[in-house]
Amino acid sequence: MQRSDLQDRYLQVRQFTEHLCQPLAIEDHVIQPIEDLSPPKWHLGHTTWFFETFLLEASVPDYQPHHPLYGFILNSYYHHVGDRWSRSDRGYLSRPTVEEIYQYRKIIDERMLELIDAVDEEDWQPLSDLITLGLNHEQQHQELLVTDVKYILGINPLHPVYREAKAVEGSVQEMPPACQVAFEGGLHEIGHQEEDFSFDNEGPPHQVFLQDFLLQDRLVTNGEYIEFMEASGYRTADLWLSEAWKTVQAEGWRAPLYWERIDGEWWSQTLSGMQPIDPHGPVVHVSY
Repeated sequence: MQRSDLQDRYLQVRQFTEHLCQPLAIEDHVIQPIEDLSPPKWHLGHTTWFFETFLLEASVPDYQPHHPLYGFILNSYYHHVGDRWSRSDRGYLSRPTVEEIYQYRKIIDERMLELIDAVDEEDWQPLSDLITLGLNHEQQHQELLVTDVKYILGINPLHPVYREAKAVEGSVQEMPPACQVAFEGGLHEIGHQEEDFSFDNEGPPHQVFLQDFLLQDRLVTNGEYIEFMEASGYRTADLWLSEAWKTVQAEGWRAPLYWERIDGEWWSQTLSGMQPIDPHGPVVHVSY
């Protein structure tokens, strides 16, 4: 990849993260309703810290960190880099402010573009590979960011809208009848084998043994899932594994997360606000 192409790719990925945050209010950036998610502000900062720590600090002579404590606040699970703020307590920190994190991103982005221009030819390939890894890492956080924003807005009784839904032309199509597709067992090779990018946990290629199995040839529909609920699916223990049944009881589950029954009809809180459940649409876990 040419240096200018990598610079363009770098800016494209980094700017898309900020594009995802554009509809959010300042208050949306900082809260952490549950331990399983992180405040959007933290995602913005953590992905920037990655480039500063693993590229700028490693490649620029006498580099001085933007802030001596950002590594402690924005590190996630990189134990070898140093101590870090507890994941469950990320929402406790009002500082650095959202404005400061965006300024941090701007400064690091400028330094990264300079690094891409200045690196020696002999160091170009390993640097390019590491930047590519960082961009894929940021795209992972984009997925997490949208998931976390959905929960942050989804638990709010005001049912806030993240972005208005786009109009969809045409009528809703019914799903075809489901069929089971048979797959033959035996030894199969899995794992990434190509020359393009992959994360380390996608390889090496190796063999696994599988029994014969069946898979349905289409997704389960919302209408089918509603039938499951109306047939006492959440109150029938033998439909669940023991740990799942324990969770159903402890959490009081009676429908998927974000589903709500209003005036006898099922609705779902989406990133476009409350929407009626489409019985022909697929059951989804995150709904973004």
